[in-house]
Amino acid sequence: MKKILFISLSFLALSSYAQMTPVGVWQSIDDVTKAATAEFTITEKDGVLTGNITKFLRPNPNLQRICDKCQDDRKDKLLLGMELIRGAVKAPSKNVWEGGKLLDPDSGSVYTLRMTPIDDGKKLEVRGSFLFISRTQTWNRVN
Repeated sequence: MKKILFISLSFLALSSYAQMTPVGVWQSIDDVTKAATAEFTITEKDGVLTGNITKFLRPNPNLQRICDKCQDDRKDKLLLGMELIRGAVKAPSKNVWEGGKLLDPDSGSVYTLRMTPIDDGKKLEVRGSFLFISRTQTWNRVN
């Protein structure tokens, strides 16, 4: 009985720990309406995170929308499927991923990125910064 209890508790601890990462599917939330606007899938390869927009959640989305204001290799590419998060890595001894870049396709601006899982990994603080200006959004994990 003790062995079963130990295994069960270990599994719960590991599954809780696994959620304290940005890896997964997330819904971005509009700052004004508080409605979900898009879904992002964040993946990890060799310790580096990338994130793509995988679904529009606004009514009647333009699925053919391109990033006409982008200044890099994403210029004039479809927004759906586009990599908006690049190069984030886990900070040593912290539950924070930083050092990457975040693209705002509406302006074409690229921001320094910092992501922090909160609320037991159910939410993700996504912070974009440029010089002394920063903005933080909270995204919700999709189960």
